[in-house]
Amino acid sequence: MLDLIQQHGSEQKRKLAFSLARTGSEVEEAQRIRFKVFAEEMGATLPSADTGLDIDRFDRYCDHLLVRDLNENKVVGTYRILPPEQAVNAGGYYSETEFDISRLDNLRDRMVEVGRSCVHQDYRDGATITQLWSGLADYIGKHSHEYMIGCASISMSDGGHYAASVYNKVNRLHAAPSEYRVFPHCRLPLEALNQEMDVIIPPLIKGYLRLGAYVAGEPAWDPDFNCADLFILMPVSRMNERYARHFMKRSSQA
Repeated sequence: MLDLIQQHGSEQKRKLAFSLARTGSEVEEAQRIRFKVFAEEMGATLPSADTGLDIDRFDRYCDHLLVRDLNENKVVGTYRILPPEQAVNAGGYYSETEFDISRLDNLRDRMVEVGRSCVHQDYRDGATITQLWSGLADYIGKHSHEYMIGCASISMSDGGHYAASVYNKVNRLHAAPSEYRVFPHCRLPLEALNQEMDVIIPPLIKGYLRLGAYVAGEPAWDPDFNCADLFILMPVSRMNERYARHFMKRSSQA
């Protein structure tokens, strides 16, 4: 799974708003932009490639957060949200396809999973990301979830050295306590990679860590998306108050 949001370019004044998909056609809008970013832009191998949509078995159980450009009437960003009761119906969380999360079993009824995040390449700026995160804050606040989990992805276009170095850098300061540790099914071979590169942390991961998230174990390798995935665990009680106030304020104004 690729969790990709990058910031670049100048921010433009646009009329953006977040909402949850209410209809099948709105879910397809989310799946279409996911396909555009993951398959067309990043080269991911998707089983639904012939449809022009990114579809998997979890979609039917998820809520789909959309950020829409109201002037253009098009979806420009999305997040997929799997609440705990629907994770039961789905047979587990998406993260469990990549990680053994058995140490978190006692948290299952309080965990919401977020993932499949992406933003159209023309909208990768702070305004769009703020809308996505405000939508998440609104959702979590309304449903009183206590933990947020998900896979945050790192490109492996250089063979994995960048991913290994990012993990090494963030794990030093943000490693989860042992009782929250998860274990990748397909482990990235860190010992065979350069872990000491001077790297810039991907904006999405950097944002999670600023909010108070943990990195809960070594990265998994996802060959279909050619990326390394970090398991992110964020206890809502740990959320940095300054950033939390910012996003909750935004969500209350939307």
